[in-house]
Amino acid sequence: MAILQKTREKFGLAVSIIIALALLSFILDPNTLQTAFQAMSSKNDVGEIAGKTIGYLDFQNEVEKFGVVNELISGSSSKTEQQQEQIRNATWQSLVDKYLFVKNAKAAGIKVGNDELKDLLSGNMLSPVISNNPIFADENGQFSSERLQNFLQQMKQDESGRLKTYWDYLQNTAYTQQFYAKYGALFTNGNVQNQLMLNRAINENNISAKVDMIMVPPYFATDTTIKIADADIQKYYNDHKKLFKQRASRDLEYVMYEVEPSAADINATNEAMSAVYDEFATTDNMKSFLARNSEVSLSDNWYKDTELNSVNKDINDFVFSNASGVSPIVAADGVFYAVRIMDTASLPDSVYVRHILLQGDASAKADSLLNVLKRGENFSNVAAAWSADTRSAADGQMGNIGWLRQADLTQIPDFKPVMTAKIGEPFIVKTSYGSHILEVTRKTAPLTKKQVAILQKTAVASNETFNDYYSKANRFATLAAGSYKNYRAAVDSLGVYSRPMSNVLESNDTYGGVNRAKEVTRWAFDNKPGKVSDIITVDNNYFFIVALKGMHKEGIAEFDEVKDNIRQQLYAEQASKKQAADVAEKIKGLTDLQVIADTLHTPITPDVEIRFSSMIGQGLDGMLIGAVSSAPEGKICGPIAGNIGTFIFRVNSRETGSFYTETDAKNNAQQMNNYAMQMLLPVMMNDADVKDNRARFF
Repeated sequence: MAILQKTREKFGLAVSIIIALALLSFILDPNTLQTAFQAMSSKNDVGEIAGKTIGYLDFQNEVEKFGVVNELISGSSSKTEQQQEQIRNATWQSLVDKYLFVKNAKAAGIKVGNDELKDLLSGNMLSPVISNNPIFADENGQFSSERLQNFLQQMKQDESGRLKTYWDYLQNTAYTQQFYAKYGALFTNGNVQNQLMLNRAINENNISAKVDMIMVPPYFATDTTIKIADADIQKYYNDHKKLFKQRASRDLEYVMYEVEPSAADINATNEAMSAVYDEFATTDNMKSFLARNSEVSLSDNWYKDTELNSVNKDINDFVFSNASGVSPIVAADGVFYAVRIMDTASLPDSVYVRHILLQGDASAKADSLLNVLKRGENFSNVAAAWSADTRSAADGQMGNIGWLRQADLTQIPDFKPVMTAKIGEPFIVKTSYGSHILEVTRKTAPLTKKQVAILQKTAVASNETFNDYYSKANRFATLAAGSYKNYRAAVDSLGVYSRPMSNVLESNDTYGGVNRAKEVTRWAFDNKPGKVSDIITVDNNYFFIVALKGMHKEGIAEFDEVKDNIRQQLYAEQASKKQAADVAEKIKGLTDLQVIADTLHTPITPDVEIRFSSMIGQGLDGMLIGAVSSAPEGKICGPIAGNIGTFIFRVNSRETGSFYTETDAKNNAQQMNNYAMQMLLPVMMNDADVKDNRARFF
């Protein structure tokens, strides 16, 4: 395990987990017990990929493997919720690769043989997974076959099997990545843009037109003469079913009781602040005092004017209106504050920093190099010769990190002395990465900044207050008695607000700004329309009573679910055509654009430049642009039934410019290639009807 520990010391958090490098109705048959069992167990399926069912336990086993990889690289077994989510995402991606992408790549004739894999792992065609892996890098950051062999020897001696898990991960990633590389090459190289196609794109996209136009806004009142027949709606639905593909969702209403501190609770917090205020003003051990009495620990940050507004504006105003002292107690929204000014200095917002990183026990070497630099040796040359950090080379100079702000230093707090360091005077700091020789070469203009201590207490609900709110929620739930009819009666009789939410997905965990409310979603997906929940407690601070109004199954939406939307769409199309016909009738026989504008009581918009370049967004109606592209010069054209109104126009002139270059055409083609590659896996997943049910569990 020594080699991993050494790597962690060298790279620290810079070594992030290299996961997913590539790319990114049950019908009960009473006669078949097996079918019934499968349906029951399907609730425990995390998903289905190309016909392969992914059970919860199988998925969790894979998650644990990726967790081991994360622990080995980060050196920590603790994980934030965000890191856990990243590990689950990487696990799912690996399963999609295994059961779908690699399978499809093989079907396309792509192969990665054993000899090729061996070359990718330790031969002359090393995968980036191996060659760019810091674990196998020497002191100069270059790949070392000796380091690789040392790792493989340690793996054989590792009885825990954790190194084997990591090596298996690397092998699988290199194998999968090679399929992606080959498939990508096959895909993009087959999309050729020859010179003829390139010239045509340049010519077509360099054409522009100057147009005088009139736009008649759409009618806002409903036209009762336009009738949309049910048969037309049904036909549209039948002809466009793929447009109505949907994810499973629920429509619901909910009443929420938020537990808030009472006046007595707020007063008690005020008294608690007052009880420690004098000690706050006089203590010599502020760090210990705040650890015992405040929700905010002591910070060594330097604040400029307005930055403390994020805490409280009155606090900020006090700090930057006084040279020293302690503010009065300030209250806002149940939170009490007091601030003590600890120090004042004139400091820059940003400093330009360069460094030399020396790894391991390098104190003597760091002192020696520091003396060399103080004698005038070129910093960049020394960094190029000795620094283990070969990536920091801002502005083309080795060792240059670049401009750093105080906010940037939260990730590397040991670098904080750079904010107060003198320009041109290198110094040494030690971090978990090694010994650093730091030097500040430039600073922004100095500003008055303050260091402060903040005493903060938030009023919280007492047990008595909590029970009062629970009693209110319980009264509502009792009146609702599990049915939607009773729920609505309870809303009316108690005068509470019922919040509607439509199309709630299984992944949703936020309701009315309340996060981590996944239990509400789980209840909604486990029940039938018309049901009302008992009290669902979230974060021990919110009480929900939920009514389920409707459900939408995954797949093609039912006709009744979408018919109103289709009716509106068909009406809009018919209304647009009818308006164009009405306008045509009003201007029949008119040949002067100004007379037409006066007749329609609509102004002319002159000299509108319309370019047909695909690279330029103009915010114009697509129907208008299409009509202009083929209209003759000097002739009044229209009316055109557009998406945002009815148009009448005259093309005054056309020009062929040179604003759309060969570079633009090539860039556009490359963007299309990139987009195609990005859509490759999603299209495969859609075609294979991949079902991702992770939101059901996490």
